[in-house]
This record gives sequence, C-alpha cells and structure tokens, in this order.
Amino acid sequence: MYCRNCGNEVSDKAIMCVACGTPPKAGNRYCYNCKAETTPNATICMKCGVGLRYEMAHGEGRDWLTSLLLCFFLGIFGIHRFYTGHTAIGVVQLITLGGCGIWALVDFIMIIVGSFRDSDGNLLVKRL
Repeated sequence: MYCRNCGNEVSDKAIMCVACGTPPKAGNRYCYNCKAETTPNATICMKCGVGLRYEMAHGEGRDWLTSLLLCFFLGIFGIHRFYTGHTAIGVVQLITLGGCGIWALVDFIMIIVGSFRDSDGNLLVKRL
C-alpha cells in the first residue's frame, strides 16, 4: 500500500506514514493501491479503478464490540447486519432466523476473528 499524501510505501496496518506523518489514506495526491498520481477530488483511480475515499482512519465507524454483542444476543434476527449497513442481508436473516442460526454463528465467528466488514467494506473498529 502507498501513502495517499507522499506516495511512499507503507504497511497495510499502518496508522501513520513514517515519511510524512499523515494517516496513509488521508491524502489526496496518490492512489494507495498503484501509486498513480490523482486529482485532489478524485473518488476512483483512473489507472487501477480502486476507490479513493478516505477510509475511517480516525476511529470512526462501526464498533466491533457493539457488532459482537448484537450478533451474540440478536444474531438470529440479523440485527448486527442492520447495524453494519447490510440491510438486504439483515432482512433475509430476519426472515430465515439467521439461516436457522447457522448464518448468525458464521457471522459471530467472523466478527471475533476480525474479518467481518461493514457495508462500505471497512473492517470493524476496535476501540480502547
């Protein structure tokens, strides 16, 4: 991954670019996927097609613990899916009672291991 501000290579889990000191996806000059130069207001990289919007680097977003608790207590009703923005899947889980509990269990495991994403494609945020 590349820093959107200075174009230097950074780790995928980096909170801050060591070269320029900004969050890696907070800039607007380079594509974080292919390092191509972009216009400041671009939402899609013209070279590789990846979305360029600023992805929740400041801790805002869907909370991991809230999603976990919603899934544990109300998972068969799909309430955690509504919380994370997956309304269509939430409705299906509501109608099928979480796929007879199996779908809710799979979601619960995905939330625990940290691979569950919200409707924008962002991982859930673990707050301290």
